[in-house]
Amino acid sequence: MSPLDHSPRGAPLPQRSAVQRVFGSVAMSVAIYAAVMAAIIYGSYVGAQNMGYNWQWSRVPQFLWSFTDDGFQLGEIFVGLGVTLQLSATAFALATVLGLLIALLRLSDLVIGSAVAVAFLEFNRNIPLLVLLYLFYYVLGPIFGFDRYWASVLTLAVFHSVLISEILRAGINAVDKGQWEAAKSIGMTKGQTYRYIILPQSVRFMLPPMFGEVVHLIKSSAIVSVIAVAELTTIGRNIISDTFMSFEIWFTVALVYMAVTLALSVVVSLVERRYAQN
Repeated sequence: MSPLDHSPRGAPLPQRSAVQRVFGSVAMSVAIYAAVMAAIIYGSYVGAQNMGYNWQWSRVPQFLWSFTDDGFQLGEIFVGLGVTLQLSATAFALATVLGLLIALLRLSDLVIGSAVAVAFLEFNRNIPLLVLLYLFYYVLGPIFGFDRYWASVLTLAVFHSVLISEILRAGINAVDKGQWEAAKSIGMTKGQTYRYIILPQSVRFMLPPMFGEVVHLIKSSAIVSVIAVAELTTIGRNIISDTFMSFEIWFTVALVYMAVTLALSVVVSLVERRYAQN
């Protein structure tokens, strides 16, 4: 008899029960999700009816778009969304530059540079975003002469530069150390090594979390409404003060934010899939 005939066999894997198979199926997950959402919507509707709330969904489209003698016009909500995207894009560009500087200082051999970077990180990590916004608008704004828009941009840039610097530092550290040694062996300076060897290779590690940080920044930009920057949340609040359509407008503003962030999430998924294939 061959020794292979006596090879030990493990216990068979336990099979899932019928109940587990049903609740683990995609169809059941979709049904549970739909039931929960329907319950929330119905509960909100009943609660609003008990409050005597007068739903006015028919008035919402006028705040999204309109047709005038000049043709199609964007409504106030989309104009506010444009300011939100502009503000977020500017803040993200500044945050990326600042984050790269902080990451390079932390990775450098400069004792003072590394200490400055760590102090900057700890200062921003331990201050709430709202307090940082007040600091830029009420304290630094009058001193350096920038308005509420730039106070908002700088606040978001400084706050998110801390998170971006960690992403960049992790991406740089993910490149194999042999690349540094290879660059050094052919006489490259540290700056040339970063520019031609390290940063191009680390991009594939950085892109997915960087896209995630863009989504995070867009959502956190709503906080600048407390200093009346005319972005999406502020526009929504102004419309409510004029129309008293609290439920309809806040639902609409939330859906607009969700549509933007979901679109970016799809882009993130495509980027991750592409780099995973490579």
